[in-house]
Amino acid sequence: MKRIAILGSTGSIGTQALEVIGANPDSFELEVITANNNADLLIAQALAFKPNVVVIANEAHYEQVRDALQHEDIKVYAGATALNSVVEMGTVDMVLTAMVGYAGLQPTIRAIKAGKEIALANKETLVVAGQLITDLARQQGVNIYPVDSEHSAIFQCLAGEFQNPIEKIILTASGGPFRGRKADELRQVTRAQALKHPNWEMGAKITIDSASLMNKGLEVIEAKWLFGLKNEQIEVVVHPQSIIHSLVQFEDGSIKAQLGLPDMKLPIQYALGYPNRLKNDFPRFSFMDYPQLTFEQPDLETFRNLQLAFDAMERGGNMPCILNAANEIAVEAFLREEVGFLKMSDIIESSMAKVAYIANPSYEDYVTTDRETRVYATEVASKLSLS
Repeated sequence: MKRIAILGSTGSIGTQALEVIGANPDSFELEVITANNNADLLIAQALAFKPNVVVIANEAHYEQVRDALQHEDIKVYAGATALNSVVEMGTVDMVLTAMVGYAGLQPTIRAIKAGKEIALANKETLVVAGQLITDLARQQGVNIYPVDSEHSAIFQCLAGEFQNPIEKIILTASGGPFRGRKADELRQVTRAQALKHPNWEMGAKITIDSASLMNKGLEVIEAKWLFGLKNEQIEVVVHPQSIIHSLVQFEDGSIKAQLGLPDMKLPIQYALGYPNRLKNDFPRFSFMDYPQLTFEQPDLETFRNLQLAFDAMERGGNMPCILNAANEIAVEAFLREEVGFLKMSDIIESSMAKVAYIANPSYEDYVTTDRETRVYATEVASKLSLS
């Protein structure tokens, strides 16, 4: 029985993780669930799953959650301090970090320092501070299990191959809802159009990242740290059907791929249950339903965010932190319909050029970089919204 804490239980990954836990009561016990603002869903989840602890990060919702659960044997806490503390509880074996964005960094660090296994769905943690996180996990003897479908695919392809050097990995991308379109066609793209992903059901932020190919850029940087790769060992291929989730090429030229229908519950279950593959009733893939699997090169000229991510990875230091913070501000501005789809890349590129570069950042440097980038990117977004 593995005791699980889910950071971000009300988001897309969190809700699907609860489905996996609910379907496997002999394998998992839910110890902690947390949310930022969605108090109503957090309460419903607590009543359904009866965790030991519930945390609502936004303290304004504390009384609502506390009162709703006052007759249950459930401890209710609020605030960032509580969020960081619950991951250290002795009754937690694994922490699933399903929070969105930079906010996942500090609780992940605290969980690693406490010796907890990490199921990582928060790619920004490794994008922002990959060197720090991987060094810390190595020092603490903590395993990080990837939850993103692409990184899970690579991890699965490496099973039984850890003694064999990787020549390169190939991350697949669906191409998003605007695959094949050129810049002129994207200038008037609306929020609603960008939120219609062809293959995956995801939260708003990651869906916009997928449409702009920034999600793939973040995954490129995450893969570098997860699998100890050199920059030139990572390749991206657009695969519209989203059946091949990623591939690994070894030094003898052989390639292994992991295939399956686009369903996040499978990589979630694999990460939570590792090293065991748990039986499930998920829909099965059939080649007869997909007689053609196609591949193409990503358009780095039109979808500049992917190129900016490669550039940030190449520069190293705090540049990926700048990239991530600027992107979070840009996506928020786009979702508020204050800037256009292509303007998001302008915000990110400007931030990467202007925010102070640090070659060997400390944790405090990451915190400062994130804060300064958000201030600068907000100013750029404001100017663009007026133009």
